[in-house]
Amino acid sequence: MNRLVTYAFASSLMSGLYACAPKEEAQEKAPREVETVQVRSTPIAAAVSTTGEINARIQSDLSFRVSGQIIERLADVGQHVKAGQTLARIDAQEQEADLQVAQATLQSAQAQQTQAQQAYDRQQSLFTTGVTTRADLDQAQETLLTGQGTVQSAQAQVDSARDALSQTELRADADGIITARNAEVGQVAQAAQLVFTLAHDGPRDAVINADEATLLGGELQGDIYVKMLSGGEPIKATVREISPTIDTTTATIRIKLALDATADVRLGSPVVATAYYKPVDTIELPWSAMASISGRPAVWVVDQKDHSISLREIKVGTYVNEHFSVRSGLSEGEIVVANGTKFLTAGEMVAYKGAAQ
Repeated sequence: MNRLVTYAFASSLMSGLYACAPKEEAQEKAPREVETVQVRSTPIAAAVSTTGEINARIQSDLSFRVSGQIIERLADVGQHVKAGQTLARIDAQEQEADLQVAQATLQSAQAQQTQAQQAYDRQQSLFTTGVTTRADLDQAQETLLTGQGTVQSAQAQVDSARDALSQTELRADADGIITARNAEVGQVAQAAQLVFTLAHDGPRDAVINADEATLLGGELQGDIYVKMLSGGEPIKATVREISPTIDTTTATIRIKLALDATADVRLGSPVVATAYYKPVDTIELPWSAMASISGRPAVWVVDQKDHSISLREIKVGTYVNEHFSVRSGLSEGEIVVANGTKFLTAGEMVAYKGAAQ
């Protein structure tokens, strides 16, 4: 009886052991699915844009050449004026007085010259008849020459005083639009002090302040397009002038773009100028492909033989909208993980789509 119990217990124990035995090992983990792209270099013409404003091709700074108090201002900013039109006047009392003095001096000199001329004519007549001496004739001639010089000097003073009087009226030197005013009625204007800025009628330029890197980023194509921020079709432009110096306050270079002569633009209007670099073979990848190695840019590269992945450091050229360009680290035809880079590990097998397998 005891033997039967022992056998029954042993049988039950063996059944439990068989029940607790591990099942067959789970099947091998399925490869992670990722999206990929194949590395290809394509010619890309990168664009660069910057803002600016419309300026006149030629503009002049107008100022009085004499000092005085401004008594009348006849033009304002935005007004179109004609060549020779009076824009402002200063008090001319001092200049008028100077002209009167100069004219009086001239009249006195002319009277003395007349007397000297009569004395010389008389001495010459007397010398011909032998009544006077050669010394008296020479003295009369010298007095006449001195009188003539005095008249010429007095005439120059009159001309100078008359010119100074004319400078009490500030006139436009060309047809154009007043773009700046720096003086008011009652203000004492000094000689050569800027009063108005006049934008001449004629061709217009788009003036931009471009970052230094713009000119170092590559060779620009000839065509540049300027578009008004208020709307309208782009206007074709060409580079007319590049400043040889950098503005130290903004670290930019001033560039003047000549607009098409038929362009209908307004002075001071804000614009956006867009230029394109000459096409360069470039590898571009989507932002989602970006990974890192110790904080440095990298991408996951798929081994096309066994579908294993490895993390490879790259050199990035430029960052653009939704893409970045690769300067080095990849070769044509390689497969890069474009989406699904999270939680990947080196040597892991992947199932990919998006590139030829």
